[in-house]
Amino acid sequence: MNGARRLRATTSEPTSSPPGAGSTGAPAHAGWAGGVSAEGEAPINILIVDDEPKNLTVLETILDDPRYRLVRAESADEALLALVAERFALLILDIRMPGMTGFELAEVIKQRKKTAHVPIIFLTAYYNEDQHVLEGYESGAVDYLHKPVNPRILRSKVAVFAELHRKSMEATNANRALTTEVTERRRAEQQLREINDTLEQRVADRTEELQHANRVKDEFLAMLSHELRNPLSAISNAIQMIDPSGGAADRTSWALSLIDRQAKNLRRIVDDLLDVVRITRGKIELRGAPVDLSTIVGQAVDAVRPFVRSEELEVVLPVDEPLRVNADFTRLEQVLVNLLLNAIKFASEGRRIRIVVERADADAIVSIVDNGIGIAPEMLPRIFELFTQADASLDRIRGGLGIGLFICRRLIELHGGRIMAHSDGVGRGATFTVRLPMLREAEAVVPPGGDTPSHSVEAKARRVLIVDDNVDSAVALSWLIGHEGYDVRVAHDGPAALDAAQDFKPEILLLDIGLPGIDGYEVARRLRADGFASARMIAISGYARESDVELSRAAGFDRHFAKPVLLADLVAAFE
Repeated sequence: MNGARRLRATTSEPTSSPPGAGSTGAPAHAGWAGGVSAEGEAPINILIVDDEPKNLTVLETILDDPRYRLVRAESADEALLALVAERFALLILDIRMPGMTGFELAEVIKQRKKTAHVPIIFLTAYYNEDQHVLEGYESGAVDYLHKPVNPRILRSKVAVFAELHRKSMEATNANRALTTEVTERRRAEQQLREINDTLEQRVADRTEELQHANRVKDEFLAMLSHELRNPLSAISNAIQMIDPSGGAADRTSWALSLIDRQAKNLRRIVDDLLDVVRITRGKIELRGAPVDLSTIVGQAVDAVRPFVRSEELEVVLPVDEPLRVNADFTRLEQVLVNLLLNAIKFASEGRRIRIVVERADADAIVSIVDNGIGIAPEMLPRIFELFTQADASLDRIRGGLGIGLFICRRLIELHGGRIMAHSDGVGRGATFTVRLPMLREAEAVVPPGGDTPSHSVEAKARRVLIVDDNVDSAVALSWLIGHEGYDVRVAHDGPAALDAAQDFKPEILLLDIGLPGIDGYEVARRLRADGFASARMIAISGYARESDVELSRAAGFDRHFAKPVLLADLVAAFE
């Protein structure tokens, strides 16, 4: 009886248990179907080892219990193979076996770390003296029974070790679950610490951002107050210089010129603020058309000539070919005027400003070069950012809101071009370069009428109704339009506008939006539905957002102007 014998695992019916598979001594329990006890727990493994099959059968009969899974081994070799293959709660071992005795097998089992903990019950019909019993215990036995075995005693002892094994497994599983829970809890705590650290950093970063935004807001409001108060103060002073009696003509003329200049300055500030809102919301729309870049440059230079002497400006235009670009004439002129005014504002004494228009490959380039105060190296990367101010001192000698260059950059980008700034440092001047893609020859056809929009219109005797609750504004506008040859009436609220329209039958209506009684939108809708379908309706309002323009269009207005509006623009809109 040796390793040629095969193992067999049994449960409740030992005589019908499936035989072991394989011929190498591998345990037959590998093919056992398994099962669970009546309480729903998996049966525990018990290894029974005896070289006599009939003795194994007896043991299977005694220990027939669904709580147990019995695995047979008829030699020490088979027993070792079984112990290598799986875990056992108990080993019932015959002492006298051929090849390797039970004592020797027990010593081998106890020397292996994986099996050292398995309890062993020795069975013997021969070794019954004390030295034999002592030898059994010394080899690792937990109990020592003599054959023939008393079934009740064996079952009782096996039940004790089975329950001990079950409790041990429960403790092991509980300990494993506890270890897993502790590990997961530690991992969760670490994640929580990381989240807290991240959250604290995010809160700190966000707090810093908000504090920076708040500082920027405060600085901007201070700059805005400064920029608005200066022209308003100049206008207020100039008004007091005007002689109502008509005397001091020179002084009155100078005061009127100052008022006109400062009013344009105020309008430029308001327009810039509105442009910033439109740009940040993506509401800017360009009306592109083929134009000669030199013509736009000429218009921009003419716009800034009142601020410089002729010898301070040098304009270099191409002489061999026109440089055609697809551009919104007004917007591109706005960019160039802004850059020129910047060059003038930041110029030094004995200033020289050079404007060069040239071609570089497929691009048209405008360079504005000055010999002014220059730009510090640390400012260059931020010069086109919103609210960036090189002069942040309290006196703010050169003024500005820090939004002009931001508008320039976005408008040029919307044209598909680029704008760049260069300076060799403080006190060494600056160069701003606008680069725009040129049109191909087939695209560069200028619309009839030339490159520049024309606002000169022959005034005709038409009836114009002006409706504005600001009496001063309405009366002043009526004088200006009347001077152009129009027949003008004025009303100051919504109901009065409806009555005046029925009486006066105007061909053109200039309507404020925020009117008392009935707002301008409703006035326009009622008049459109009541005999004025063909009249030209123009909104003039302090409300100038894109949504306000959309509301005007929906109410039936033909045009929408933001206050203040130039007379030339109004006259052009009339026609």
